[in-house]
Amino acid sequence: LLNINVGGKLFQIAYKVLAQYPITRLGKLALYTDPVKKLQLCDDYLVQKNEYFFDRDPSIFHYIFHFYRSGVLWVMDEMCPSNFVEEIEYWGIHLKYSQRCCRILLEEKRDELSEYLKIEKELEAELEPLESGTQFDGKFLGRFRKMVWNLIENPYSSVPAKIIAVMSSFFVLISIVGMTLSTVEEMKNKTGKMWMEQMEMICAIFFTSEYLMRLISSSSFKNFLRAAFNAIDLVAILPFYIQILFENLDDGEMQYHEELHKVENVSKLGKVLKLIKLMRIFRILKLARHSTGLRAFSFTMRQCYQQVCCLLLFIAMGVFTFSALIHSVEHDVPGTDFTSIPCAWWWAAVSLSTVGYGDTVPDTILGRMVAFVCISFGIILNGMPISILYNKFSDYYAKLKAHEMSQ
Repeated sequence: LLNINVGGKLFQIAYKVLAQYPITRLGKLALYTDPVKKLQLCDDYLVQKNEYFFDRDPSIFHYIFHFYRSGVLWVMDEMCPSNFVEEIEYWGIHLKYSQRCCRILLEEKRDELSEYLKIEKELEAELEPLESGTQFDGKFLGRFRKMVWNLIENPYSSVPAKIIAVMSSFFVLISIVGMTLSTVEEMKNKTGKMWMEQMEMICAIFFTSEYLMRLISSSSFKNFLRAAFNAIDLVAILPFYIQILFENLDDGEMQYHEELHKVENVSKLGKVLKLIKLMRIFRILKLARHSTGLRAFSFTMRQCYQQVCCLLLFIAMGVFTFSALIHSVEHDVPGTDFTSIPCAWWWAAVSLSTVGYGDTVPDTILGRMVAFVCISFGIILNGMPISILYNKFSDYYAKLKAHEMSQ
């Protein structure tokens, strides 16, 4: 018998049993005759008791010991898959010796663990700033840039930093409210326009100052441009300056309102100018910088893109299927709206989403039966991913919030 001490527990295995598995660590220990090679396989050797000592986990070695006795490697659910795989690799035992059911469960747990660790790492990176305070050490105006960086990027560093974060969200809301009010008929008079222009100018000045402070405090210009939040900040301030550029395309001989009227009516630049003004709506994305809920929602969409794409695929299949069915049973009805399958797409999309505007409805009994099946399919289809998305969103939100509190 070969005496083996694993973590303080003694095991005895017959040499002829170990010799059946010559590529394993204990098989080599049983077959080698050179004492030097044997000592290389173990951590220590006790001469008085003729024991080979291994500084490994004795609880997992019970399953290794059982494998040599029975030829089957069992895997228990309560084991950590990474630790178990590390142990069996140390002993030189391949996972193929385990039963298929055990192997499938172990691989599933390994995949779940790796996915969990990946998500945890991405969640931590979601709240970690692009730069760190240590990156300014030894650089030009490093102390000043670090102070600006803490003021802009780290709201928890000081009271002024918290005030700037609150002001940033406040100006975003003011800008969105101003853009909304500018479309109201009562605000299109001369006084209303003047107030809206002044409000937009103040917001643009604040956003520009904020962007420049982030640019100054960045330790890497390349990383600064690649950051998503910085791109959002740039999109938030560009419409104001592009609008000024378009409004001053002429030599400036006319008044502001006359020039704007000319641009909008004489050329196609008016449509471009309206589109640029509409781009200001993207300023609301700046709230995601200081909103844990919006970050959790964005993170959920990125992690669940496969489920969302699958849902969109099912919706597209349902739209094509039920639009073809409703057209086949309704196209002969006088005055029907289902004159073609493309004309029935809108009805199918509205019915699948269970919105049901009622602008297009079937008239025949068979058509109503198709509509009932379409609505029922839409209810089932919409209910499938909701629980998955909600559970993931609540989980990610709780983890992001806990990470914020720990910081």
